[in-house]
Amino acid sequence: MKIFGLIGFPLGHSFSKSIFDKKIAESGLNAKFQNFELPDINLFPSLLSNNIGLAGIAVTIPYKKTVIPYLEELDLSASETGAVNCIKFSKGKSIGYNTDAAGFKKSFDLIKSEKKRCLVLGTGGASNAVRYILKNENADYLTVSRSNDKNFIPYSNINSQLLKNFPIVINCTPLGMFPNIYSLPPLPYKYLTTENILFDLVYNPPVTAFMKEGILRGCIVKNGLEMLNFQADENWKIWTSAV
Repeated sequence: MKIFGLIGFPLGHSFSKSIFDKKIAESGLNAKFQNFELPDINLFPSLLSNNIGLAGIAVTIPYKKTVIPYLEELDLSASETGAVNCIKFSKGKSIGYNTDAAGFKKSFDLIKSEKKRCLVLGTGGASNAVRYILKNENADYLTVSRSNDKNFIPYSNINSQLLKNFPIVINCTPLGMFPNIYSLPPLPYKYLTTENILFDLVYNPPVTAFMKEGILRGCIVKNGLEMLNFQADENWKIWTSAV
């Protein structure tokens, strides 16, 4: 029996198990999917040694970057984004991939907007994938971070003019994710208008506190469920391919 799984901490918010349980049932594959909550990424090697039948692992917060040193090989998608959300075990090797990028691209392409100019909130693994796609598509974007880094802008710099110039705001942070459903990025929401689009990569709850602020002001809003399903499709293709 093949074993597929998900690592992260915590995992109470995740829909991945139900998605992959369905894929396994539809495929007729002799396999199962398990959630592996890891309170520390240093436990990853023992997870592998205790689960010999592992064929693939999905990776979520907070290990998309820190899992990389434990892998033997990176696909181009992972090496260029600097983040891994999909691992395949093939011919005795662990290979890291980034399917968040492909999932985000498919979902982002469905946004109808003349000006795809974006504020990207956060600098974690999901943000890496988002910025990778925006850069490849020559989209204008600014990265917003709480860290004191000259390459990013602080939240305190966001004002009405910036929200006008960069109308699409993409939340790549876990703020608002279940169970902390009342948290949200520290933005001046009063400056949002009907010209703004709020894209939250969080999908549980389906309408986040971030999205609610946009709805109150007539913004178009979108959650991350579509992206999750797109990247899960990509994971499944990688895990079940012959290579």
